[in-house]
Amino acid sequence: MGILEGKRILVTGVLTNASIAFHVAKIAQQEGAQVVLTAYPRAALTERIAKRLPSGRDNPPPVVELDVTDPEQLRALEGKLREHVDGLDGVVHAIGAAPATALGGNFLKTPWEDVATAVHTSTYSLMSLTTACLPLLETGGSVVGLDFDATQAWPVYDWMGVAKAGLESCARYLCRYLGPNGIRVNLVAAGPLETVAATGIPGFHDVAASWTKQAPLGWDIGDPVPAARACVALLSDWFPGTTGEIVHVDGGVHAVGGVH
Repeated sequence: MGILEGKRILVTGVLTNASIAFHVAKIAQQEGAQVVLTAYPRAALTERIAKRLPSGRDNPPPVVELDVTDPEQLRALEGKLREHVDGLDGVVHAIGAAPATALGGNFLKTPWEDVATAVHTSTYSLMSLTTACLPLLETGGSVVGLDFDATQAWPVYDWMGVAKAGLESCARYLCRYLGPNGIRVNLVAAGPLETVAATGIPGFHDVAASWTKQAPLGWDIGDPVPAARACVALLSDWFPGTTGEIVHVDGGVHAVGGVH
C-alpha cells in the first residue's frame, strides 16, 4: 500500500510533463491516490498530458477547467469536482504567474495593474482555491502549495518574489483559520527548475547556474522529482502535526545563501 492509498487529491498547474505538478500527480497515483486535475488556460493541453500519468491513456484522471481569478468558476468548482469524487483529502496549489513587466529587473518600473495580476494569481489564489474546496474537505486534509524562498530578494524574480512572500504569509493565516477543521497548510519551497514558467523569466539560467554551483547537495534544474516527493509526503498522513511549515527542497541554498 502506498502512503496516499485511498486518498482523493486535487492537483492544479499540470501544463507539461516537466512541471512539478505533473510529477506530484504521477507520484500520488503511484502511492495509491485518486487524482483530479484542473486546467488553465486550455483544458485540452492538460488532458493530453494527463494521458502520460501512470493511469494511462485509457484511464486518465478527470480534468476540470479552472481559472482561479474567476469567482464564478471558483463557485462552480465544488459541483464539478463532485462529478468525479465524493470529497477531497488533499489540494495542491501549483499556480503562479506574473506579467513580463513584473520580472527580469523591472521592479522599480512595474505598474500596479501588473503587480495586482501577479498577487491575485500567485498569492490570493491559495486562499480562494482552498476555500472553494472546503465543502469537500469535510474530514480535514492537507493543502500543499509550491513556493520559492521569499526571505531574500533574488535576482530577476522581482514582484514574483513579493507575491511568494505573500503566499508564505497567506499559508500561515490559512493554517490559523483552518487548523480547527483538521486542515493542514504547508508549502514546498523548491529551487529553480526548468519549467515553462521559470524559463520565461529573463536571467533565469544565470540564477540556476549559480544555484547549482552553491547548493551543498548540488542541484539539478531538470529534476522536479525531489520537490514532488516532498509535496506527496505532506499530502500523506506522515505529517499529522505539521502545519504552517515551509519545507525547502533546494539543495540547501536557503541555508547557506550566496546566489547573487
